[in-house]
Order: sequence, then structure tokens, then C-alpha cells
Amino acid sequence: MEYAGARMTCVRFRWLVGLVFAGVVLGCSAPLAKAATRIKLATLAPTGSAYHKSLMRLRDEWRQASNGSVNLVVYADGKLGGEADTVGLMGLNSIQASLLTAVGLSEIEPGAEGLQSIPMGFRDLAEVDFVGERLRPLLEQRLAAKGFVVLFWTDAGWVHFFTKSPVNTPDDLKRMKLFTWAGSPETVRIYKSAGFNVIPLETADILPSLQTGMIDAAPAPPVFALAGQVDTRAPHMLQVNWGPLVGACVVRKETWDAIPANLREAMAKSALEVGREIKELGRQESREAVQAMERRGLKVAKPTPEVEAQWRAAAEAVYPEIRGSIVPADVFDQAMQALKEYRAGAR
Repeated sequence: MEYAGARMTCVRFRWLVGLVFAGVVLGCSAPLAKAATRIKLATLAPTGSAYHKSLMRLRDEWRQASNGSVNLVVYADGKLGGEADTVGLMGLNSIQASLLTAVGLSEIEPGAEGLQSIPMGFRDLAEVDFVGERLRPLLEQRLAAKGFVVLFWTDAGWVHFFTKSPVNTPDDLKRMKLFTWAGSPETVRIYKSAGFNVIPLETADILPSLQTGMIDAAPAPPVFALAGQVDTRAPHMLQVNWGPLVGACVVRKETWDAIPANLREAMAKSALEVGREIKELGRQESREAVQAMERRGLKVAKPTPEVEAQWRAAAEAVYPEIRGSIVPADVFDQAMQALKEYRAGAR
């Protein structure tokens, strides 16, 4: 009996050791829980703006759709630098996404300039939408080839000129030192050849440069002018629709493709809905921003049809220079053809 008991004890011991050993082996060979995907997104959009609030909603929807496995982190107010900086950071995978204007997008794909850098090319926002839909497949294909997926396209309404003293005609503006975005020598060359005195700077330099007198005027969408208090240093606005501020939210293709396909589908749907919301609210916020600045002293000049025709003529005079340098020739031609078709009734 003692022998039998001892033998049973030994068997039980081996059985327990076997379970422990199996547990260790299985535990080591079983796949570890996949870490949450962290997507860092940069934007110049001001905190509290419609753009920022919509991006925060997208963060919450992605977190819910992925059961917490995708965490979107939004860096607003240009905290990570200008758009050229954020494109560089995406290239290094320091951040994975960004809400960019066409200026920033053109750092990746120059064709994006076709939506924004044809001054006075669009008569109303319906034309902006029509041309955007025509160019979207081509631009998304080219961006994908360079490693980026477009989550949505949007715009912030019209860019207007904010100036220290009143401006009415193109000649009035030519007498001022005009801000232009740094990083585009061709833009500087073209505008100088047209008689404008442009000073290339980063967006963050607009207000201090107005304060020091380095510039006297800056083109800007009203919502950014309001948030940046541009109107406090340049209290005059010319209500000429120089061009739309068009942009897109892009994410690194490598990051996007690493997310399971079923999650990507739900996340892409949320992104498109947020993009539509950003466009609608952004255009509304742009109009409201002008009203808010008027309440604190902004003077808005509305040109006559004759003066607006002068601006259109001045803009169209540089189209041959813009085509093929700032805007790729094929994209420029497609944009012009789409406008022609729209105005002929293809709506």
C-alpha cells in the first residue's frame, strides 16, 4: 500500500509538472495580444474650430469602431510645425496622418495645386465641388502611388486679402508687401513677374511680420484670420474670392493597410462623414468669422463688378506661367475643361 501510494503520488506529480510545462510552452507559443494602433495626426486647424471638433469626433468614432484598438491623437494649432514640416514627419513615420491644405498636399503630389492655386479660377463653391470631383480620382491615385491614402477632401471657403490699409484694385495691392507661403520659389517668381511684392514666410510668421512691418498684407481664409487675430494688425479685408482653401486628410498607406480590412471599412465611412461635416461647417464658420471680425473693427470692401473684372484679368494673365510650373499641365487642363463643361450646363 505504501508503494502504491508513493507510486500514485509520483504519477500525480508528473501530471502536475506536465500541466505546468504545457502551460509554459503554450503560453510562450500563443500569439501576444496585438498592441493598439496609434495614429498621430497634425493640423494647422485652431483648437475649438469646427475642423478640430470634427477631428475629435472622428477620434471617438474610430475608437468605438475598433473597440479601442485604434487610437487617433490630434495635434492642432500647428504644434508640430508648418505643413512642409508635417509632411516630412509623415515621411519619417513620426506622425502618420495630417489634415493638409493643397499647399501641404503639393509637397507630396503637385497636382493638388490644381484645386487651389488657379487664382480667380472659380466663381462659386459649386464650381469648386464640381472640379474637385473630376480631379479626385487622379489625385488619389497619384497620392497612393507615393504612399498616402486620402480619407476625405474638404475646404475652408474662400481666401481673401487682409491688409493694413484699404485695398480696392490690383495696383493697390502691388504697392504692399504681400505674404506668400514659403517653399515655392515658382510662386514667388510668378507673382513678382506680375508686379506683386511677395515675401515668402511660414504661416506662423504672418502675425509677427504684420506687427514688425515685414509684410502689409496676407491672403487668408477668414476662420484662420480670426483665430490668429490677423485682423487686429490688418483691419481691412477685400472680399474678392481669390481662391478656395482646399485640403485633404491623408494617412500613411503603410499605417492604413496594417489595420484589419473590416475595421478600415468602418473607419473610412466615418472619415467620409466627418469630411462632409467639416466642409459644411467650415464654410459656415468662414462666413461667421467675417461677421465676428467686423464686430471688432474689421472693414470689408466689396468691389464693383468692374473692379472684380480687373482682378480676374490680373489673375488670368499669369495662367500661362502657373500651368506647368505650380500646377502640372495635365491637371491644369483638366480643371479648365471641367469648368468649361460646368458652365455649359454639365452639373
